[in-house]
Amino acid sequence: MDLDDVSPKQEEPLKALLAEELDRLSIDELEERIRLLSGEIERVQAMIDAKGASKSAAEAFFKS
Repeated sequence: MDLDDVSPKQEEPLKALLAEELDRLSIDELEERIRLLSGEIERVQAMIDAKGASKSAAEAFFKS
């Protein structure tokens, strides 16, 4: 069994989002989209920071 068949590709929804036509959206809808995407950017950045802290802690532990 191929793992690609089991788990959906993460980039497909992102590609669809980036390809979406924005012309049909109202100003309010565009502002809501910005708010939601900004929240997602913050969530992803927090995960990057957390993983970086874990990596640094592990590296410090194994150096001592």
